[in-house]
Amino acid sequence: MTDTPRTPPPTAAAHHRHPFTLDPGRWEAEHARAVRTGHVRDHTCTAECEPVLVYERTRWGWLAWTVPGDGSRPELPHQIGVLTPSATRTQRLALRWLTRRPALRIGLAPTIPGSLRFSTLTVAAISVFAGLFAMIHGVPADVALPAMALAPLLAEHLPSTLDAGAREHVRSVEGISACRYLQRLAALHTYLVQAAAVSDCYELRRSAEIGQHLLWDAADLLQTHDNPSASCELIVREHLMLQLAHQVAQILKYPFAQSATADADQARTTEPPPLPYQQTPQHPPGTSPPKGTLPMPQPNPAARTSNVYLLFAHEPYYPGPGTQEINTTVVAADTLLHPQVLQPDGIRIHDLLTGERQPGEIIPLATLTHELNGGSDWLAVGDWERVTADLVQLVQTQRCDALSLGLPEVARALICTGPDSQVRAFDAAAGGLTVYGPDDRTKVLTEVGMFLTGIAAEQPFWPGDGLLPPLSQSACARRGRGAGR
Repeated sequence: MTDTPRTPPPTAAAHHRHPFTLDPGRWEAEHARAVRTGHVRDHTCTAECEPVLVYERTRWGWLAWTVPGDGSRPELPHQIGVLTPSATRTQRLALRWLTRRPALRIGLAPTIPGSLRFSTLTVAAISVFAGLFAMIHGVPADVALPAMALAPLLAEHLPSTLDAGAREHVRSVEGISACRYLQRLAALHTYLVQAAAVSDCYELRRSAEIGQHLLWDAADLLQTHDNPSASCELIVREHLMLQLAHQVAQILKYPFAQSATADADQARTTEPPPLPYQQTPQHPPGTSPPKGTLPMPQPNPAARTSNVYLLFAHEPYYPGPGTQEINTTVVAADTLLHPQVLQPDGIRIHDLLTGERQPGEIIPLATLTHELNGGSDWLAVGDWERVTADLVQLVQTQRCDALSLGLPEVARALICTGPDSQVRAFDAAAGGLTVYGPDDRTKVLTEVGMFLTGIAAEQPFWPGDGLLPPLSQSACARRGRGAGR
């Protein structure tokens, strides 16, 4: 969905290219243990071979590596597991349980297929001695004998039950193409996690949280779909992860930017933004409003849906050196009430935007134009060009939260048209025109909504401080509502 640089930061590319990148001595020790106790992978391996796996645990999951017989370090994991986002302590213990060393198994008689865990045989021997000792000391045989039989059964089958429960909190993938893709994504996410671990910067922490969600979603897609059917969604996630990695690289490259974002984070923590429709009055009760302000009646919360978002395109800009183009922005509806936005135009557009909407809905500016009789009623609402320019200025100066996107040309054109419009694009390869319609527009909005959900999953968008009160009614909204979206 977003146009991002095609190469990750150099420090990110180095992660997970080989096992234990930051601790080569650990791989040497694991390699020696595998050669002594397990089956290493060499030219004699067949499809039925079960080579020993070396698990490299990370903060987000694990990578399982095979041990080549020639002594070299592998370049592609055999398996990658991703832990659920916002994992609890119990769920992290489940990850450690799944990455434990495999149980030692002992084959039965040559004529009997199968094998038993060494721990099962150990428990069986202990239970026999414990049961005999208990019966000698007066414990009834009908109690001791079932316990003697049950103990080894539990030792054999309980680990498999625990494995099944632990896998509910983990998504794991195998196969060359799936692991190769997730390896690239994991390297980028590790870069985000390491950057967040050494800083209190809000943007760095948030990037790591979003990266975990993207990694989890990608692992889930690879686990439940084949690669061709999920390729588009996987590309979208990799592009967004690349965008996060380059934004983090810019923050780390320019310390003053990191300091500024940390100060903004601190101000946000000490003075949380007011809740929608619960703004502090701008003047003392019982006095007239200051000169130049408009008296606003108290709103009717039941008729408003403040938890919506405005999506609008604007002149492209670049947040910093080496970053990708930003040409589209999503802000919370209440950001239109910011005092730095042209008023009362922003208040009137806010009233139009929040009337009779679904919570979490993303409303393109072009949809409002469609509702206002194709734009002919914008004069009665306000100067949308000035308002969107002010919103971009707020985003660039970090005085509100926003989702900044670099949409491709067709996607950007679709959100700049009405719900029932079409976009025609010349396809040089096919030598003709390709027509994109309402269904394609819906897909673009769905993908933007997916990004937005990942960002706002744990913390709502901050619309800014000192917001003005919203309107309770809007004649403009009533006139435009008849056209529908």
